[in-house]
Amino acid sequence: MSRLRGAGTTDAPSAHHGRRGALAVLALSVSLVVIPSSTQAGKATDPSGRTAARQMIWAEDFNGRAGSRPSRRKWNFDVGGGGWGNRELESNTARRSNAVLDGRGHLVISARAETYTGRDGQTRSYTSARIQTLGKFEFTYGLVEASIRVPAGQGLLPQFWMLGNDGYRPGGWPASGEIDAMEVLGSHPNVAIGTVHGPWPWAPHGVGTKAYSATSLASSFHVYGVEWSHERIRFMLDGNVYRTITPSSLQPGSTWPFKRPNFLLLDVAVGGNWPGSPDASTRFPARMYVDWVRVWR
Repeated sequence: MSRLRGAGTTDAPSAHHGRRGALAVLALSVSLVVIPSSTQAGKATDPSGRTAARQMIWAEDFNGRAGSRPSRRKWNFDVGGGGWGNRELESNTARRSNAVLDGRGHLVISARAETYTGRDGQTRSYTSARIQTLGKFEFTYGLVEASIRVPAGQGLLPQFWMLGNDGYRPGGWPASGEIDAMEVLGSHPNVAIGTVHGPWPWAPHGVGTKAYSATSLASSFHVYGVEWSHERIRFMLDGNVYRTITPSSLQPGSTWPFKRPNFLLLDVAVGGNWPGSPDASTRFPARMYVDWVRVWR
């Protein structure tokens, strides 16, 4: 899933407001039973099952005292709401109650059911957080992975994704390109979704796939990854490639926009056109735990 962007602000002076979009996924499904695999510092899990040496160019292990914020040297907060083009219901904040280190090496992003008036002056019934690296870390090509435990629940949408570095500028999306390394509908926590979006007539829907886990992805940490090269994007779950997308995966004549620097984003969305609204079964606060994020060249 992706969402048009326009509303909201950021605490990073280098960031621009722009648009991102989508309501659903045009996806070919691939059945995958998750087999846990490990990723060591300085090395990455090779899709063939071998451990291949790579050059690590960026790492975040979220080490810090309990109650501290994510490093402002590495992360910006997107704040506000307005639905982000997908009619999301949350107001994103930079508060510790929505994004904080737990003192055990995890970032915790918490979606909460609470009445809150954001910087945009709008009052909403949910809060959450979205952090990103625009202007602080951007890269072109490589392997990016994150170890994440997602929340489950109707109306929740945890996400780990990448956006071209002009995607926040007015009119920047979808020409900027977007790579969604992981989206998990809280109502279907056994399914990981990977999607790309670009300047195509079907851009709001994207092109991607689904990986099916034998157990709920909310029950433990899993490694979500994307291996991105000049004309190939491979989606990975726990070191297993579940879809490869190339220019030939697109309709004839479609532009391949994935050639510019991208930045990273992490968030938990609430409600919207795709996941739908929370219901009485949804438990709040809903927490996404991020153990680490790493990028290799």
